[in-house]
Amino acid sequence: MTDKKILIAYYSYSGHTKAVAEKIQKITGGDVFEIVPKNAYPTKYSEVVEQAKKEKNENIMPELKENTDISKYDVIFLGTPVWWYTATPVLKSFVEKNNFKGKVIAPFCTHGGGGESATYTDIQKLAPDAKFLKGFSTYEKAATEKDVADWIKSLDL
Repeated sequence: MTDKKILIAYYSYSGHTKAVAEKIQKITGGDVFEIVPKNAYPTKYSEVVEQAKKEKNENIMPELKENTDISKYDVIFLGTPVWWYTATPVLKSFVEKNNFKGKVIAPFCTHGGGGESATYTDIQKLAPDAKFLKGFSTYEKAATEKDVADWIKSLDL
């Protein structure tokens, strides 16, 4: 597909974002890194909604279970569910803890009906020295492999 080194880094709470990440990996052959918080989110939906709201309102960046070295990658697909109209605090922690200078970022997100909202612009604020490509959004995991392939093709990597 491309001679560029590709990383697909994503956080997935319910599996929807993971499903899209797996499609990207199948198409690009890139390496995959699942972003995991050090302390897992509650499994009860109402509790995770409240925690996510608190983290957003108080700009809390949760600790990560582990990080990965992004320096060897040229293109980084960054995936997140949309929580409270933006990227998850976990994804924001990952972006904040890494140096994206000179990297190409292709963001993607899954949502429950509200679209990407401020997800991509908020990520851009945390990685101002990266080049951002057009993002991909899908309702939950509704995107087909063809949808994902068409988006990746449009990026002209």
